[in-house]
Amino acid sequence: MLNDLGLKDDDSGDHDQNEENSTQKDGEKEKTERDKSQSSSKRKAVVPGPAEHPLQYNYTFWYSRRTPGRPTSSQSYEQNIKQIGTFASVEQFWRFYSHMVRPGDLTGHSDFHLFKEGIKPMWEDDANKNGGKWIIRLRKGLASRCWENLILALLGEQFMVGEEICGAVVSVRFQEDIISIWNKTASDQATTARIRDTLRRVLNLPPNTIMEYKTHTDSIKMPGRLGPQRLLFQNLWKPRLNVP
Repeated sequence: MLNDLGLKDDDSGDHDQNEENSTQKDGEKEKTERDKSQSSSKRKAVVPGPAEHPLQYNYTFWYSRRTPGRPTSSQSYEQNIKQIGTFASVEQFWRFYSHMVRPGDLTGHSDFHLFKEGIKPMWEDDANKNGGKWIIRLRKGLASRCWENLILALLGEQFMVGEEICGAVVSVRFQEDIISIWNKTASDQATTARIRDTLRRVLNLPPNTIMEYKTHTDSIKMPGRLGPQRLLFQNLWKPRLNVP
């Protein structure tokens, strides 16, 4: 079963704590709420634990799910996206990842996002607004493997483009799945080309795979929508990644 954060239901570990909280007095409950608020603020300063292997950047996992066909404003999108957690080391990453449902097991209109800490997975974020994303459309059944390869390459700094990478997204849809990687500067053609070439390598893409680069400015103009002619062209001519 999947909860509203894209996690497996049996991963919580909070059941005993909830039982204890239910027996606390009112004063203790108020203290608990203050402690939660304080711990929420402290989460912004995630650091590697003793003997852990630090990452070059801290990253945050996000999860979102929405009803298809329903128009989405930036405000409703921001309200719908849920933060799973932030990590600063290899070990902390695996603790999150091991409890997350694999993209291939998600249903409906769902997305996982992995972004550098402090960057929201939104076009309008200051780190994203002048950037864009490489998009790869996958046939069903490939999302889990491609997503894992992509985020491991991301965390391992295999793209070699400095601070240009903002994050990555896997989008689960009914007829296909979509992998994308976001960068800060859409106008930097050398950087976007290097990201494209690295993406081909880490995902082991066939030579004929079509990769589309889309600026966030264009996405804002046409949020999630394609004109009838363009949609027809993509359905007829764009090959889907089909790796054995």
